[in-house]
Amino acid sequence: MEAKTESVLDAPVVAPPETARDMSQAESLNRGVEEMFIKVDQLEQKFNEVEQFYSTSNTKHLDTRGGSLVKDKEREKFSASSFIKKQQDIASREAVAAQRMQELMLQFGTILHQLTQHQWAGPFLQPVDVVGLGLHDYYEVIEKPMDFSTIKCRMEAKDGTGYKNVREVCADVRLIFKNAMKYNKERDDVHVMARTLLDKFETKWLQLLPKVDEEEERRKEEEADLQLDVQLAQEASYAKMTRELCFDLDEVDAQLEELRDSVLQKCRKMTTEEKKRLGSAITRLSPEDINKAVDIIAQNDPTFHAAGETVEVDIDAQSESTLWKLKFFVKDTLPLHMKSSTSTGGNNNGDNNQNCNNKRKRDVPESLAKTAQKKGKKPPN
Repeated sequence: MEAKTESVLDAPVVAPPETARDMSQAESLNRGVEEMFIKVDQLEQKFNEVEQFYSTSNTKHLDTRGGSLVKDKEREKFSASSFIKKQQDIASREAVAAQRMQELMLQFGTILHQLTQHQWAGPFLQPVDVVGLGLHDYYEVIEKPMDFSTIKCRMEAKDGTGYKNVREVCADVRLIFKNAMKYNKERDDVHVMARTLLDKFETKWLQLLPKVDEEEERRKEEEADLQLDVQLAQEASYAKMTRELCFDLDEVDAQLEELRDSVLQKCRKMTTEEKKRLGSAITRLSPEDINKAVDIIAQNDPTFHAAGETVEVDIDAQSESTLWKLKFFVKDTLPLHMKSSTSTGGNNNGDNNQNCNNKRKRDVPESLAKTAQKKGKKPPN
């Protein structure tokens, strides 16, 4: 019985091409298949990209401005044109923020000028002359030397190495005096001078600090807005990509259906013996798979109605494409079903088959047998 199943399922589908026209049509089908594979690979890459974005996106807790979820309507209103406008607004805000930071730097520069003009500022204007002063252990005690000339150079730097904000400058000014106090003893002149200038600096810094805090808070809010805008732009982009992907998938489905129909139209006609073997193979399907076989017939025959407990099907009345679709379905399904039945044990096969036969409500095999009897032929076992 297995040998018969294999013979019908492994039978050639398309007759060998005999003419130049047949060869041309076969090559056209092959090109269509290759193009379909390429397009499917491209769609798979897009799908993986979209899936990766949504699996790693932190959209649910991004809105730091209000501490709530980003509204769906806000995402819907976020379009490419609005994003361009947002980008322009961001650039404008960045320019204004840079101007505010420049003003803070200028005010801090006034503080530095006052310090450097103090009568005790001399030892701190330039880097410590370690060699000239014979300070052999200086670099063992001081990890990061600092002086006012180094600070000035970094404040004026245009190559990206400059200070990003006023607090960084403040930290280096403190470092100048703390290094001096660390290396020199408490009663040394340099230590006393450094402590005095540090106190003066802290007094001036406290006067500027409220403006620094205000600017930092404003920058934090602007950065949160920027982060949200970027997220919304990404979501709008990937939402568009998802819609396009759905359209492309529908188009691929339609193209596959056309390609499948083209192939089925080239299928040779089944012989009477092959139809009988196909019917025999269907009888060995499970009830669920028989229902699927009936669905295949219904999909290809709009006049077919599978209603009631018994369904009569004239297999000889089916189109060649329907027969070959059934053949492909049986070829994929029957080996798994037979393997499952074999694994239950030899003694139970008869009982299991009997139970399956009793459960088959939509009895396609019986109709196939009736069709064979009408032609005066005994249905295959």
